[in-house]
Amino acid sequence: MAGQRSGIVTPEAVQLEFEGASLGSRAPALLIDLLIQSAVFFAILLAGAGLSGQIGQVPEWVGVTLIGLLTFATVWGYPIAFETLWRGRTPGKAAMGLRVVTKEGAPVRFRHAAVRAVLTLVDLYAGFGAIGVVSILVTKRHQRLGDLVAGTLVLRERTAERPPTPVQFTVPAGVEGYAATVDPGGMTSEDYATVRSFLLRADSLGAAARTRLGTLLAQRLAAKLSHVPPEGVSPELFLVVAAARYQQRFRHAAQATPGPPPAGTGEPRERPGEQSSASAPGDGGFAPPS
Repeated sequence: MAGQRSGIVTPEAVQLEFEGASLGSRAPALLIDLLIQSAVFFAILLAGAGLSGQIGQVPEWVGVTLIGLLTFATVWGYPIAFETLWRGRTPGKAAMGLRVVTKEGAPVRFRHAAVRAVLTLVDLYAGFGAIGVVSILVTKRHQRLGDLVAGTLVLRERTAERPPTPVQFTVPAGVEGYAATVDPGGMTSEDYATVRSFLLRADSLGAAARTRLGTLLAQRLAAKLSHVPPEGVSPELFLVVAAARYQQRFRHAAQATPGPPPAGTGEPRERPGEQSSASAPGDGGFAPPS
């Protein structure tokens, strides 16, 4: 099964092109990791047996404890350590060109790797792997249960394509006070991707389509954020501020080079409280959420 091409829009407006890692690419990666884990396990076990022969008989509880620790280290410590320290890769994933990232496109941290490793008990060992296989096959982004709970994706990196230049949205001068009232906490990565797409292509739209689409997006987002815009804030100004605030909130998730805002979106057409005829919403325009 070929990997499904997909993309992640990071909070810094970088479109990362990837192929979702399908079962066909994840299975060989898992097999490689299992072979390495098994080799390490038995190598340490044999070394321990040889050492115990030299130092004499050890209590049974000591042997059981050591085997338990060895099992934990190879089964769970191996993926946790590699994915945390090697930016989402294990030797098997690296061999197959795969990487684990968060659903926002950021590198995984210890907590993500730990959740994924713990739920391997369900995905891989419960039902002889049936749960993990079914989950990967039926989910849109080929996520097993561990990915769904941890909020991660396993992606095939597309090295042949260069991501576009990062674009950082900025709060227009003069509306910093208003921007502070916009809380992006309720925005999802999908919401941000939609707003980003509109702002980057706004200048290519006709005037009527630009006004209609911008107003619709602004109304929906304002309602979702329970935000009541003050009089005079145009839909497009609100969207620019929301995008900038989202980036500010999640800037730690990605590193990007600040760039100028898209043409036509960096400066408001009017300041809050100053309504011009060119940007007045008119009937059915940008309104507070009801």
